[in-house]
Amino acid sequence: MNPKILIIGACGQIGTELTHKLRAIYGTENVIASDIRKLNNDVVNSGPFEVVNALDFNQIEHIIEQYHIDEVYLMAALLSATAEKNPAFAWDLNMNSLFHVLNLAKAKKIKKIFWPSSIAVFGPTTPRNQTPQYTITEPSTVYGISKQSGERWCEYYHNIFGVDVRSIRYPGLISWSTPPGGGTTDYAVDIYYKALADKKYECFLSGQTELPMMYMDDAIRATIAIMQAPAENIKIRSSYNLAAMSFTPTEIAAEIQKHIPDFEMTYNPDFRQKIADSWPASIDDSAARKDWGWQHQWELANMTADMLDHLK
Repeated sequence: MNPKILIIGACGQIGTELTHKLRAIYGTENVIASDIRKLNNDVVNSGPFEVVNALDFNQIEHIIEQYHIDEVYLMAALLSATAEKNPAFAWDLNMNSLFHVLNLAKAKKIKKIFWPSSIAVFGPTTPRNQTPQYTITEPSTVYGISKQSGERWCEYYHNIFGVDVRSIRYPGLISWSTPPGGGTTDYAVDIYYKALADKKYECFLSGQTELPMMYMDDAIRATIAIMQAPAENIKIRSSYNLAAMSFTPTEIAAEIQKHIPDFEMTYNPDFRQKIADSWPASIDDSAARKDWGWQHQWELANMTADMLDHLK
């Protein structure tokens, strides 16, 4: 029997590709996509879709009962750069949507939850290189504070109420199929669009800002893999470190120049530089690799070739 799955925030950067992949695995009718508005896109038009406000507990509960949902992927969130402009709403959305889903699982209305965390849980006092699974987390952004708090609540609901909640700390994510969503690592998506259209890009981070990154294909595989893993393999119920590659804007520009020789990069750091400086340069994700078999497939070179190929 395939599980019945609800994706909240299905029209976002991760939600879009996650919806398509889950429908391919479990069948279109078994994966209910939802978002706060009905957009005219593939997610809405390719299978069951419901308009759901992630802050409305009764709406979520109604959809779960209507479709006999087993698993919820809660992808709705306000990302790092956007959250800094509206802290109160970011906290409300990022925290209360999680409480709604955790409480529905506590009440045995759903069996399993996926909730994404982020490298934003780390801060200026965290070791920057090969950041360990267990380390100092003193985030300096609204987004990071909400993710750190969410990790603690996930662990609490698992330990106290037996809720089967699973989470990974996403690094910066790069995708050709959905536009950037207001994150600090968005330059690494936008740069490919601008390279093809204008052959130049002005980066909002300095050239030597090294950050952990991941191609969306790997992120989707990791998300589904942790949800498919036997419960006894999931040893960490706050959130797992997850890694693939780390690079700087200078390095990604050099890789693009191998395909577009006259591409030019300039640098004009803005408020996002301070956010990036508070995050790790590289991540130790050995716990995810040991516990549930995580392995990445994409590096900077093959990702760049694939991005440019799709965007052409």
